[in-house]
Amino acid sequence: MGSFKFKLVVWFALLALLPLAIAFYGYDSLAKRSETRRADAALQAGLRGAVAGYAARLDAAGQAAQQLAADPTLQRALRGHDGRTLKKILSRVPGAHLGNGSRSVSVLDRGRLLGRVSVSVPLNDRTLRSLAGALESGDRLVAVRGARVVAGGTGSLSLAPGQAARVRLGNTDYRGLETAKLPDGVALAALTPQHRIDAAARSSERTIIVALLASLLLFGIATYLLGRSIVRTLGRLVDAANAIAHGRLGGRVDVRGRDEFAQLGSAFNRMAGTLELRLAELETERSRVRDATARFGEALVATHDPGQLVQVVVESAVEATGAAGGVVLGPNGELARAGDPDAGSERLAFPLRVGSSDFGSLVLTSDTFEADHVETAASLAAQVVVALENARLHRMVERQALVDSLTGLANRRSLEESLRSELARAARFGDSVCVVLADLDDFKQVNDQYGHAAGDEVLKAFAGALRKTVRESDVAGRWGGEEFALVLPGTDAVGGARLAERARAAIEARRVKMPNGDQCLVTASFGVASFPESHELGEILAAADSALYAAKGEGKNRVVVSAESITT
Repeated sequence: MGSFKFKLVVWFALLALLPLAIAFYGYDSLAKRSETRRADAALQAGLRGAVAGYAARLDAAGQAAQQLAADPTLQRALRGHDGRTLKKILSRVPGAHLGNGSRSVSVLDRGRLLGRVSVSVPLNDRTLRSLAGALESGDRLVAVRGARVVAGGTGSLSLAPGQAARVRLGNTDYRGLETAKLPDGVALAALTPQHRIDAAARSSERTIIVALLASLLLFGIATYLLGRSIVRTLGRLVDAANAIAHGRLGGRVDVRGRDEFAQLGSAFNRMAGTLELRLAELETERSRVRDATARFGEALVATHDPGQLVQVVVESAVEATGAAGGVVLGPNGELARAGDPDAGSERLAFPLRVGSSDFGSLVLTSDTFEADHVETAASLAAQVVVALENARLHRMVERQALVDSLTGLANRRSLEESLRSELARAARFGDSVCVVLADLDDFKQVNDQYGHAAGDEVLKAFAGALRKTVRESDVAGRWGGEEFALVLPGTDAVGGARLAERARAAIEARRVKMPNGDQCLVTASFGVASFPESHELGEILAAADSALYAAKGEGKNRVVVSAESITT
């Protein structure tokens, strides 16, 4: 009991842990991104304020420059080149000088340019401290020219304008944001310490961890309580099931409530009652069914003969059901019978059919059939269908073991058995045996150019040509891949060469249609060897193979007889 509760708690905890872990990871990442975004937003707002403050200073400088340019005293001093007066007037405005600057204004006299007055706003440490009031406490404002910090600190910064990033200035890591270049080529950069962002993120992470652990604890308690309730209910079911297992069919489950477990307990009680009623009935039928089934099973194991199988099934069905008689009707008439199939007023027919195979039908006759009898007969019919199908497949497998599935010719195993048998016969009676090995020329090119499906069509076309060329006593087969073999009993090397030449001409005359519509010319090379020139199976095959290689070497599409056969 405790083991099941433990497993239940563990599994439920695992099921809860996965989504909670995913949620923790998501919330943790979200908290870190949120803190970073908050810092970026603060930097952006502070930098926007600093730029606005600097722009206001530039505007003030521009107004001061315009006022100086409009001063008649300044204009007279410029006309008279009175340097002293000019210096005195310019000293009254901080940052004012003659020439170009942050804000420059032309001084005109009746359209004639007397000079330019400028008022500069320098980006030095003092100015930056004043502008940094727009930033949050602890943040820094620096001026950057290129990648070098020119005011507010020392070092270099690599920031893209408008894109916040993590940077290092001195020995401290910052989160920084830089403006585009200001009119004098200098940019402002706002920096906030990275450790402050990390500290805020860790605080959020601790909060999430505490929430996760609390959720797991509550889930584990709830799962434990649920498991204890389930285990108690299952315990009552186990006790009742053990009572039935020991033959005490009167045992029942104490049903409590109306949930699914209560429904299961009620169903269990109904099952126990039905079992109690049916036990006596089953005992009376058990012996007869056991005997019939045992006999039927022995027949299924002992034979693959369909005739014996159908005879056993009809006899077993009549015996197991108590029918008056039975008969198995096949597509072409009666196959087997038992008892008197013409007696009785009721008839039951069971089709013996599986897939596309139809073995007929089992017909039973009796004055009356009980439901159990019908089920037994149906079961026997189903089993015999499987047995008949197995017998059919067994015959098919036996055939496939000796026949190549693609070409329908004999396979290599069948060819070797035929050749071994013919060599033994020829040695015993002093007769001849000829072996011809054939190989399609350039078959790989057909596969490469048209595909393996087209190659299969070529193989079948060659097999058809061989089938029409050989005699009934000859054996034609596929030796392997695109190589074929002929076993010609009672034939010497000369006769084998003539037959091989007919086969070569037949395949050369054929045109095999390819999938793209091309008419493919197919040729083959043949190697011929005969017994008794080659005495053993390995010798005659090696001689034929050597002749085949010679045919390939001499240009293909030809018949070559082995040197041993020619010498003889």
